[in-house]
Amino acid sequence: MLEANTYDGPSETTPLLIAHGLFGSARNWGVVAKRLSEDRTVRAVDMRNHGESPWFDAHRYPQMADDLAKVIPEQADVLGHSMGGKAAMVLALAHQEKVRKLIVADIAPVAYSHTQTPLIDAMRDLDLDQVETRGDADRQLQAHIDDAGVRAFLLQSLDVKARRWRLNLDVLADEMDSIIGFPHVSGTFDGPTLFLSGANSDYVQPAHRATIRQLFPMARFAKIPGAGHWLHAEKPREFEAAVSAFLNA
Repeated sequence: MLEANTYDGPSETTPLLIAHGLFGSARNWGVVAKRLSEDRTVRAVDMRNHGESPWFDAHRYPQMADDLAKVIPEQADVLGHSMGGKAAMVLALAHQEKVRKLIVADIAPVAYSHTQTPLIDAMRDLDLDQVETRGDADRQLQAHIDDAGVRAFLLQSLDVKARRWRLNLDVLADEMDSIIGFPHVSGTFDGPTLFLSGANSDYVQPAHRATIRQLFPMARFAKIPGAGHWLHAEKPREFEAAVSAFLNA
């Protein structure tokens, strides 16, 4: 069973399940989840091979969708970002009865070519024996990763005290083709679906809309101005407002 952080809200409202992206964790979503819990109970999970959840040899979307289904007692609204968005889409297609409304944050049900293996290589190359503080780790990562924001994001998954990553780096590397891909799925999810993207991101293209509407006939599209792929971190208030408006409609 996946580990989850729960933020209690009004029990008469459908609960919301949040699935994070690659290298993320439930903890990344704490501020957003807490604000959204004003209207409903929110559960943010650690996906398999991430955070405090169990490690497995497989990291593919059908298994991730089954993981999510197991933490939904009856029915939930589901929000997934990037990798978590793909898992949420497969959940909605394979377990339609579990999902009332679906929000897919900045990802489409297609295969991408942007491998994240270089980031895994950078994390593997970190000499954990030389890490006493997060700053020590950051200085080592600078040799491989120029972007301070990316380094800070990755380091949220480093347990400095235990000198270990809370990421199953070997399996994530082995399964990278599956992570950036999308499985062959049949059927449709006929519930309300919002594809919410960052206006500065190129992850959801106009060319993807035919595929999206084939799988999600009730899909709607919205963009958050000034946001990129990490729209929930870059424009949290606007993101929360868009999510709440859709769920409360």
